[in-house]
Amino acid sequence: MGVSMQDIVSLAKRRGFIFPSSEIYGGLANTWDYGPLGVELKNNIKQEWWRRFVQKRQDVMGIDAALLMNPKVWKASGHLKNFADALVECKNCHIRYRADSLTKDGDRFVCTECNSRDFTLAKNFNLMLKTFLGSAEDASNTVYFRPETAQAMFVDFKNVMDTMHPRVPFGLAQVGKVFRNEITPGNFIFRTREFEQMEIEYFVREKDWEEYFEHWLEEMKLWLKDLGVSEKKLHYVDIPDGERAHYSKRTVDIEYEYPFGQEELYGLAYRGDFDLQNHMRESKVDCTYTNPEDPKDKFVPHVIEPTWGVDRSVLVAMLEAYHEEQAPTAAARKGEPRPEGREEGESAKRVVMKFPAWLAPVKVAILPLSKKPELVKVAKPLYEKLSEKFVCEYDETQSIGKRYRRQDEIGTPFAVTVDFETLEKDDVTLRDRDTMKQERVKIKDVEKTIEKKLHA
Repeated sequence: MGVSMQDIVSLAKRRGFIFPSSEIYGGLANTWDYGPLGVELKNNIKQEWWRRFVQKRQDVMGIDAALLMNPKVWKASGHLKNFADALVECKNCHIRYRADSLTKDGDRFVCTECNSRDFTLAKNFNLMLKTFLGSAEDASNTVYFRPETAQAMFVDFKNVMDTMHPRVPFGLAQVGKVFRNEITPGNFIFRTREFEQMEIEYFVREKDWEEYFEHWLEEMKLWLKDLGVSEKKLHYVDIPDGERAHYSKRTVDIEYEYPFGQEELYGLAYRGDFDLQNHMRESKVDCTYTNPEDPKDKFVPHVIEPTWGVDRSVLVAMLEAYHEEQAPTAAARKGEPRPEGREEGESAKRVVMKFPAWLAPVKVAILPLSKKPELVKVAKPLYEKLSEKFVCEYDETQSIGKRYRRQDEIGTPFAVTVDFETLEKDDVTLRDRDTMKQERVKIKDVEKTIEKKLHA
């Protein structure tokens, strides 16, 4: 049996990855807070994405735009008119549903809360979250929290052209919060009203769009591999005519087999020149690109848009990392040697988060065998030294077996144990998370040994 959502939700709270938001006041439906380990995991994803797709590439630059933008942006983009879901309401219990998410019982739709089959007619429900700027709460002061990061990159296109002088093809990248007033959020952090995107708008000549579409599709596949996602659970779905956005000639949804079903993880779209043309028309500002090598070569670039969800990346990484080890055989319990690597006093079953090393929230745990001063005197300076290079955790509570188990559950690749042999031989035990194998390493060699293993 595979991992369940309850397994992940339970571990996330128990070990400090993700908490229900405002929990002491009863919470707020479908809102979540990232705890000490969760924020490290999330930041590792964002930082690696930025390093990989912005800092290492000469053709992509980053921006960080405001959450609130002039409402005219959303008029030009079509969000004020078209960014909506069809909503229906149960006439009995008044629960609201997206029309396309209703459950059928035979040939009729049924309310999952009260089993009623009586619904209102569908009506459009705009997903934009609105607020007001200034002291007066009236229509003239209405603004919207951005529902996507993309529009800021189109609106800032001219400023980037004027200041950075890039040459097509090039991309603008952004990582940031977006807000959507989803009718039926749920499944933990899969669908929430506040979430983060990592997104690139890649500007190309129209004739080259297919080449760069394939390039970015391949880049997304490589990213998923490095995130530790099984290819067997991924599906690349070409969205057919009639279901794509009207401006798109091709859209691929990258879907994943979650415990609750196959749903979207990332997306890749060819947006044409729809957005730049709309903003040029509404703002009266020219966003034409001029080739610096041929001033007569002028055109409005077309756009390839790869989009990664940060929170869904976290969820999928946790689902893929979660492993449970089975108990030993009856023969083993009768006195045969215990499975290789299992420490004395440890439970026969363990939960281990097998994150790729770069992704793990904590890279190294420093564990003195006990609280005895002579061990702490060695362990504390070792922690301070290793913390300059790696994200480390120091723990001297409970038995060593229980501390190993905790580090397994949070995904720490390596544990360094300072024991009484350390005092005699100036070495420590280095334990591997996945194999549980232990080796003795000289204190002076610990840092370079860990570094080598992390990058193996």
